[in-house]
Amino acid sequence: MNSIYQNDFKNQKVLIRVDFNVPLSNEKVVTDNSRIVAAKKTIDKILKDGGTPILMSHLGRPKGNDPEFSLTHIVKDIERVLGVKVKFTNEVLGEKTTTVVKKSGPGEIVLLENLRFCPEEKNGDLKFAEELSKLGDSYVNDAFGTAHRAHASTSIIASFFPKNKFAGELLLKEVESIHKVMNTGKKPVLGILGGAKVSSKITIINNIMDKVDKLIIGGGMAFTFIKAQGGQIGDSICEEDKTSLALSILEKAKEKKVEIYLPNDVVCANQFSNEAKTQICPINNIPSGWQGMDAGPSSLSNFKEAIMSSKTILWNGPVGVFEMENFSKGTIELGEYISKSTKLGAFSLVGGGDSVAAVKQFNLQDKVSYVSTGGGAMLESLEGKTLPGIKALTQ
Repeated sequence: MNSIYQNDFKNQKVLIRVDFNVPLSNEKVVTDNSRIVAAKKTIDKILKDGGTPILMSHLGRPKGNDPEFSLTHIVKDIERVLGVKVKFTNEVLGEKTTTVVKKSGPGEIVLLENLRFCPEEKNGDLKFAEELSKLGDSYVNDAFGTAHRAHASTSIIASFFPKNKFAGELLLKEVESIHKVMNTGKKPVLGILGGAKVSSKITIINNIMDKVDKLIIGGGMAFTFIKAQGGQIGDSICEEDKTSLALSILEKAKEKKVEIYLPNDVVCANQFSNEAKTQICPINNIPSGWQGMDAGPSSLSNFKEAIMSSKTILWNGPVGVFEMENFSKGTIELGEYISKSTKLGAFSLVGGGDSVAAVKQFNLQDKVSYVSTGGGAMLESLEGKTLPGIKALTQ
């Protein structure tokens, strides 16, 4: 996979697939610009070389040409982050786009309209990809967040640039961080998996079992493991049909000498609400009518010991209902232990929607080694899959 740093883009029109799928408020104001900031180094490199970046992105899940999802809403933010005026085309392909691109020179930036306004993008249409490819002399993929999609702009288009396709700074960083956790990280390696369901994490658990020395299983999915071992979990969330799977995971861990940390106590509530009554219960003895909502003090003490003694840490998923203030303590503390461990020299990678939301909410993003920008792409990488967008750059 060739890096942008292996090439000089002087006088070239460079098609860059970025991931500017940023959250917008009801007033269409960008509420988190970190994905734009993440693409800055790649765009800056092209500008510095004397090239012309032609930016392509999607935004949301529009059904056809929907002004709600137009990239016009984010032009000002892009200009603010990059410090360069942006020429917006109002269309993906067409006469206007061709003219704007042709008339743009070194140091100027062109932004195409939302790729997903065209059904051909998601369908991975070859003709559409070919038409897009005619806009540039080189192609750069810097959109790790969509690398798991076989879309026209992420995997099909690369074939039209057999010698001129490159990975951007962000994509390289993402791939490197995952490689570090899965293959080259210093031992002991710790995986922390949280979230509600075992079923959504089973492929990851199976794939990382050979890579980690320790595994913390927290959040809602812990109750399936406790129930499988005969514990009383009250009204806590549980996948009844996955209890035998949970037991086989514990058995596999024993075989592979992977130390498993399950919570031993939880903060329980008498209803799923921030205003509920609470008590601390042993996780295997939760009274009927009560449900586990967060990791308890004893569990957190055990998790701390596992985190502080690890050199490489992967965190995917919260250990409680962190969206409710009264049940966010466990996830906050977990994040703080990871921050401390990172400060002492551990490498920490945070990925997956909820854990990324948590580190941002509790201002921990600058205290860990790397926060992944790609939810689904990150998870599929951890499952051991080769992502179409990355495969296309290596072929």
